[in-house]
Amino acid sequence: MQKMIESLLVANRGEIARRIIRTGRRLGIRTIAVHSEADGALPFVTEADEAVCVGPANPAQSYRNVEAILGAARSTGAQAIHPGYGFLSENADFARTVEGSGLIWVGPGADAITAMGDKINARNLMAAAGVPVAPGTTEPAADLDAAVAAAAEIGYPVMVKAAAGGGGMGMGVAADEAALRTEYDKVRAFAERMFGDGSVLIERYFPRVRHVEVQILGLADGRVVALGERECSVQRRNQKLVEESPSPAVSPELRERFLAAAVRAGEAVNYRNAGTVECLLDPSTQEFFFLEMNTRLQVEHPVTECVYGVDLVEEQLRVAAGLAPTFDPDALAPRGHAIELRINAEDPKRFLPGPGAITTWNEPAGAGVRVDSGYVAGNTVTPFYDSLMAKLIVSGDTREEAVERARAAVAQFEIAGPKCNLPFFAELLENPEFLSGDYDTGIVSRMR
Repeated sequence: MQKMIESLLVANRGEIARRIIRTGRRLGIRTIAVHSEADGALPFVTEADEAVCVGPANPAQSYRNVEAILGAARSTGAQAIHPGYGFLSENADFARTVEGSGLIWVGPGADAITAMGDKINARNLMAAAGVPVAPGTTEPAADLDAAVAAAAEIGYPVMVKAAAGGGGMGMGVAADEAALRTEYDKVRAFAERMFGDGSVLIERYFPRVRHVEVQILGLADGRVVALGERECSVQRRNQKLVEESPSPAVSPELRERFLAAAVRAGEAVNYRNAGTVECLLDPSTQEFFFLEMNTRLQVEHPVTECVYGVDLVEEQLRVAAGLAPTFDPDALAPRGHAIELRINAEDPKRFLPGPGAITTWNEPAGAGVRVDSGYVAGNTVTPFYDSLMAKLIVSGDTREEAVERARAAVAQFEIAGPKCNLPFFAELLENPEFLSGDYDTGIVSRMR
């Protein structure tokens, strides 16, 4: 008989580590935090049952240090490892090493991570499974001449993408051949530096598009279920700032097609645990195309939790332990509306990082307000990691009620010390385009 995991090492930091620890504590699981020397004073370290310093501030020497993390698991008697998002969460070799060490990996299998980690391979797999993909290359553009030939066949404008990239990194847009020649070299160099893989793919670029994703969960019994969609079109530099569920752009008929395609995507790679199928939606035609699959828990998972009434971290742990979900997969039904705002330590105008010591930190509270934060007053946001400080999640019976609660919560949230993008959200929540629900990925640039 399967039973719940008893001890869990969280191989991450900040708000997501704190979030996982919170669910672990509720379930009676002994939690172990790993941290860098720079993060020793953060709340997730003291809130875990045990904590181990795994190295200096440099992530390569701490949060990406496989030997140090596995050493911490051995020394503390951890039974399982949850990678959160970022760092080692989508590293197939790490997943294999964890399982090869006799530990439970709280995530999808290494084969699924590998299959989805290369954008070209993922596109080809999805096309074979009947999931719509945008016109693009089926193999890497080996050199500039190949990229130019591919773009001529696809038609401009095109997106130049790092095949091994993710999180909005390693992408450029080319409106003509001259721009393609510049972007190809730029993206290839970035991909080699950041991902150790300079492979580049060329895809059709849609000037007005929405970014919509579907939360999937591969269950222990082999089924794949979809827990609705999230709208992620408020972005800067191709990276998300706001997410909401359900999407204002998705009709019931379109939702049915989205969810069915996402389930097919998961089934194509025998997916287990939590994952996200990301798509681009052309609002003028209601066509959508597969973008990528994130083989991990997403930053924006709380909006799905609010709308579906589930704890996705608990569901991840249950799948990893071989247990059935807490919900009936045949009776999933969303309720209400939820919006997440990513509170970053950055300039609200140019979105440039602005780390610093936190002198004031007062979180909002009230009906339909949730804050997943990584910091408290007295902590320091360092320049070594992502600028995300907290996630403000609001929910209501309707989108209008959620927006109203978001306005009030943004006004109540007090942060002083580092730069902060709260003023941007105050502006967004009064923006007619956002309020209408009829917006796309260009909304932030139009506000600037």
